[in-house]
Formats: sequence, structure tokens, C-alpha cells
Amino acid sequence: MNVRSDFFPPVETALADPNGLLAMGGDLSLPRLLAAYRQGIFPWFNPGDPILWWSPDPRMVLVPDDIRVTRSLDKRLRNGGYELRVDSAFVEVMRGCAAPRPGADGTWISPAMIAAYTRLFDAGYAHSIESWRDGQLLGGLYGVALGRMFYGESMFSRAADASKVALVRLARQLQRWEFGLIDCQMETAHLASLGARTWPRAAFTARLAELVNLPHRPGPWSFDAPD
Repeated sequence: MNVRSDFFPPVETALADPNGLLAMGGDLSLPRLLAAYRQGIFPWFNPGDPILWWSPDPRMVLVPDDIRVTRSLDKRLRNGGYELRVDSAFVEVMRGCAAPRPGADGTWISPAMIAAYTRLFDAGYAHSIESWRDGQLLGGLYGVALGRMFYGESMFSRAADASKVALVRLARQLQRWEFGLIDCQMETAHLASLGARTWPRAAFTARLAELVNLPHRPGPWSFDAPD
């Protein structure tokens, strides 16, 4: 697919306050979303508001080799009873991420966002990593992959560490496939505890330009790395 690069202004023109706001408007079409991700831009807006596009500085990223597994998380991986799957319940994962959370008002994952990312999934660009137990989906995450770059979008848990084990499983698989980065977008203590760190936007976009031009691995994916 030909992907236009002129949908957006240069990321260097993004606002400092609010951090990373770059553009407003447009649509959530497949070509526009792919053009955004190729440049390190992502949509984030409340339902009913105009579409807002972001490129924050600094950027939180996780190098797959740097995933941090504590002793308790390792125990959960080995003995928690989770079955890890990929791309078997994409829409259900998005709905899980959109569900109300304690202390949060509403969600930015609207029906329009679910429809847009389902189109990305159907085209082989979006993926879900899922934690199951006894036939129930208990947590996971979803994101977008281009070349050897993975962009994490959101995660959820209905049981202890369900999203963490999904992220560890993803990182180990991406190590095997020689992916260079997992984009975590905004800085959080939760992601920092798992090995993510902040990079200046210039460093992030320079590495991104290398990774997105490597051969793409279309979905649906299947795991082939050791647990």
C-alpha cells in the first residue's frame, strides 16, 4: 500500500504544552493511520471531540531485550496458569482496554477507534497479545506493527499480572524476530518498572526511521519463541 507522508506537519512542530499535540482533524482511515505510525504519530482524543494527533517529547520506549522480569513476575509466568495467545481475540482485547477503570472517567477507546484498529488488524498491521485462563480472557494488550517496530496502544487486566505476562511474552517474541523497539508513548511508573525508559523525540524518530523500513511481518501472528 502506498502511504502518504504529507498528512501531517513535521513532528518537531508539536506543542510543548500540551506535550506533543501536533495536529487536529482528519480521519481514522487506514492510509492516514499508517502514515501517522510511520512518523511516530498516534491519535488520542475523547469521544465526540475532534481527532487529535500526538508526538510527545520525550517518548517512553521499551527495547525488547530490556524487559525487566522480577522474581514475582517470573513466578507468575511459570505458575500463574495463564495461556498466552496472539491475534485470537483482537476486538475483545480492545473492548477490555475500553472498559471502565477505577478512578477514571470514560475512555478514549471509542467505537470509532475500535472500528479503525480492527481495519488495521484485518490488514495485518494490528495485533493483540492475550492472557487466558480456563477459557476466559483475563488481560492483554494491543498495538500496531510496521517493519520491525511495535507500537503499544493499551493494556488491561482482570486478574493479577495478566497484562504484564502478555507484555513479557510479546517482548520475548519480538526479540526473536529482531524488532528494535516497543513504543510505550507516555511515561508511566508501571512501564518503567518493566524496563521502559524515555528517549528524546529526535532519538526516537531516528531509530523509528530505520525500523519501519525493514521487512514487514504481516498478521495474524503466531508465537514461535520459547515461553
